[in-house]
Amino acid sequence: MALSLALTPQLRTQLQAWLMEDLGRGDLSAAALQGCQGRAHWIAKAQGRFCGGVLLQPLLKELDPNGQVRLLVEEGAPVLSGQRLLELEGSAAALVGVERTALNLAMRLSGIATATAALAAELAHTGVHLADTRKTTPGLRVLEKYAVRCGGGVNHRMGLDDAAMLKENHLAWAGGVRQAVAAVQASAPWPARVIVEAETEQQALEAVEAGADGVLLDEFTPEALTALVPVLRRLAAGRSVVLEASGVQPEQLRAYAATGIDLISTSAPVTRSRWLDLSMRFEN
Repeated sequence: MALSLALTPQLRTQLQAWLMEDLGRGDLSAAALQGCQGRAHWIAKAQGRFCGGVLLQPLLKELDPNGQVRLLVEEGAPVLSGQRLLELEGSAAALVGVERTALNLAMRLSGIATATAALAAELAHTGVHLADTRKTTPGLRVLEKYAVRCGGGVNHRMGLDDAAMLKENHLAWAGGVRQAVAAVQASAPWPARVIVEAETEQQALEAVEAGADGVLLDEFTPEALTALVPVLRRLAAGRSVVLEASGVQPEQLRAYAATGIDLISTSAPVTRSRWLDLSMRFEN
């Protein structure tokens, strides 16, 4: 299924702001290109997963309403070094003006998609999903989480208003797991879910007993989870509770997947990935 990115009013405003950051009072080199039309294409300079090409059309339209972009590969598709990714045409000044902003975004997002794909491949055929976190670059969260999806991962909550995740400080200040869960359930809107981050077996048990919708099992060993997960499933008594592991090293993904959990969450594709090198080549 092809992935899509909603060009919301907020995202369009952000794209405009990023473009203006580079253009400032205007591209001083544009005077050399007045009246010129141009054609160009993007190529990959390394192997990986391509992501972010869909941003080029709205960026180009800001400078040339008649500019056109033709994507040659789908978002999230694997690409090889030297492969042509897309073609574009429009006023030469617009192509030059949009180049750096568009490439910077696509290289960042392609790097995240590439890193996600490598980790997601370790979980193939296990039934366990790789989820992202809220450790994202301010201003880029929607796009970075989109890149995770392009790489085969799934999105965790987008922000604090998506679901209530009760962590160490919440539990300490509220007086315990049961008190924290009860307080949120009494005040949150009906569709909201409550997730408890458990650092001990006792916290995990209390979270399920208190009616949490999910339990994030932080820095448990695979051996500990193999013993604990069946207990939590029985305690839930048929109620759907999502069990998630975090603090997992990449080389242990398959070991954690074998414990019976539903999700493995990690910030690594966003916080540790390298940009995928892309380039725009102009044509006569």
